[in-house]
Amino acid sequence: MRPKKTRTYYLGLCLTYHDPALAILGPDGSILFAEAAERRLQTKRALNSPPDDLVRLPALLREYCADAEEFVVACNWRESRPLYEHLAQQLGWLSPRGLLANAGQRLHTWLEPYQLNHMQAAQHHALQSRALNLALNLRRDFPGILIRFRGYDHHLSHAALACYGSPFEDAACAVIDSYGETGSMAFFEYRAGRLRTVYQAKGPQSLGFYYMRLTELCGFDWLAGEEWKVMGLAAYGQTDREILAWLRGMVRVEGLRLETGYDRFFERLQRLETRRRGADQTPEAAAGLAHTGQLFFTETVNRLLGNFHACVRSENLALAGGCALNSVCNGQILDSAPFQALYVPPAPADDGTALGAAWLAFREDHPEWPLERQPLSAYLGSEIPASDIERFARYSGLPVRHLPAGAIVDAAAELLARDKILGWIQGRAEFGPRALGNRSILADPRRAETSERLNREVKFRERFRPYAPAILHEHGPDWFEAYQESPYMERSLRFRPEAQARVPAVVHVDGSGRLQTVKQEWNPRFHALLTEFHRLSGIPVLLNTSFNVMGKPIVHGMEDAFGVFVGSGMDALAAGDYLFTKPAPSR
Repeated sequence: MRPKKTRTYYLGLCLTYHDPALAILGPDGSILFAEAAERRLQTKRALNSPPDDLVRLPALLREYCADAEEFVVACNWRESRPLYEHLAQQLGWLSPRGLLANAGQRLHTWLEPYQLNHMQAAQHHALQSRALNLALNLRRDFPGILIRFRGYDHHLSHAALACYGSPFEDAACAVIDSYGETGSMAFFEYRAGRLRTVYQAKGPQSLGFYYMRLTELCGFDWLAGEEWKVMGLAAYGQTDREILAWLRGMVRVEGLRLETGYDRFFERLQRLETRRRGADQTPEAAAGLAHTGQLFFTETVNRLLGNFHACVRSENLALAGGCALNSVCNGQILDSAPFQALYVPPAPADDGTALGAAWLAFREDHPEWPLERQPLSAYLGSEIPASDIERFARYSGLPVRHLPAGAIVDAAAELLARDKILGWIQGRAEFGPRALGNRSILADPRRAETSERLNREVKFRERFRPYAPAILHEHGPDWFEAYQESPYMERSLRFRPEAQARVPAVVHVDGSGRLQTVKQEWNPRFHALLTEFHRLSGIPVLLNTSFNVMGKPIVHGMEDAFGVFVGSGMDALAAGDYLFTKPAPSR
């Protein structure tokens, strides 16, 4: 029996083959660190990469766990794998030859056998090598210390993040995903700090798989995480009644289940293939496909959530899983489903399960652990060392000013009010896929051409992609219809008609904006910047987009940030207390 005061650290690992991540909890349950592997690797989604990076991990353990007397390693998948995966492995379906042959039975689901087999093979490899790098580091740097390993149900790990990170005393928790151990969805009741399973889906029916196929049909790549593009394109289209009828005939909601129209599923899937975006399709047709596909997704989610509400005793909804990244759908939930409040964590997809698994392990050892009743802070990742910023200030050869004691806020706000595009790096990086004021590119939203310039000269992405408004919370109701707090930029709401013309750079073509609520207690420096910009411009809104170029993760180190800064049309970079600008062009 271990001593009661043993200093135990909890390491959460997301072992999914995509979006791997690492989280560290202290002996008191405090979150010390949480970050997706893609940030340090600077490879989008870090496909087939381990979460316990051999180069990064030793420094993290020294920084956060130097006095450890014990470790609990919590993984986001159960150790035992489903029978069908073992059979597929034995039959050779998960081998390169099996993938090339498209081997295996064609299931009534949205993806081809070779795609499903690749996911299973990649996941099998990720679990086979679980914690190998971590074990090497712990054996070398913490010899003799007790190490305990635990594996948790994948969807339970999602639910733990959504519920323990929420401000709710009780909640209905829906996890809508691509797949877990047995299926794509799970529903839980959260009460008194405990999660009770209401329903666990089984089988290949999956809204996550559906949206992957929709992404392909619209001409994008879901492996690269381009579902965002479908959401952006959807606003430009109109409902195609024929496609909508096909989709409704392929999948229907029965209680908390997705049921497939088996008799005509493949025939209708083939019809959808004829609408695939290609050289012979008009832009209007592609936008119509995206719009209709998004409409079907939203109505299906809302039917599931409406049925779920009847099963639980709570007006609060906590939502997680990869499908919870669909901000268009999220913004309509409280209007369509009978819940009164919605919480979506900052990392609802698989990267967030690293923290969810760590929380499950901690709560298993501390069942009476009191939970904070406030939204989880998103600022849990790496911080760029001040010495790195100072090194660039010394050697970059660019004009630079040192502006301590808040002076950086005034200077940055003044540049933004003069229509300059600003890189903004402060404090710790955000955990999750969205920049929330610490790894952001910012701009004045008052000119429509600003969004076009950003797409063309800074982000190098498609013209139809929208930009997000960050807004001071106290002004939210004046700018948005049916305003809801959105601390992590996780839902799209409709601007009030009279507000749209004032900030056209952050109003999508359908009148919506994927907003970020900004409060002083959540991010003091970003709140101060917005407040000063509001004083100068009369507008309590800034355009906020992630500090990256299309196809790359959000920047991690100063080298990454400078690469984007000098390699794009960005005007200035505020990093810590240093303001970098570019020399005036020679005439």
